Amino acid sequence: MELGNVLAIAGGALAVILGGIGSVLGVATAGRSAAGVVAEDPDKFGSVLLLQALPGTQGIYGMLIAFILMGKIGLLGGAPVELTTAQGWQFFAACMPMAILGLLSAIWQGKTASAAIAMVAKRGDTAGKGLTMTVMVETYAVLALLASILMINGIQI
Repeated sequence: MELGNVLAIAGGALAVILGGIGSVLGVATAGRSAAGVVAEDPDKFGSVLLLQALPGTQGIYGMLIAFILMGKIGLLGGAPVELTTAQGWQFFAACMPMAILGLLSAIWQGKTASAAIAMVAKRGDTAGKGLTMTVMVETYAVLALLASILMINGIQI
């Protein structure tokens, strides 16, 4: 396997791994808060469940980037293209917006969701406001996803 292929695959792997780590940490942070709220008031389960789940999307986005990359370089079709080292670095760099922002936004989204869950604990009618605050952090993960997709698709092979 050429160095370019290794670099491209490493970029895709980092998008999955870092997005996944961020999602695990974010969902766990929100989950701890949600568990406390539900223990006190089981009727608030539905309100806090979505808030807890939101930081999990960055792991999905990282996986999406890896699938797009694998399709572009032929790994999914069974006939991988031999990439030059320069092309490998391009693919690696194209995966980094999702890898880095996936990690960071999921962690911070989990913290924001945790705060929103605490808000719901005090006033159950604030779930929509808390959801809006939490989704604002998601915006940057979506922008990173878009940037990575555009860069991957723009690389000539």
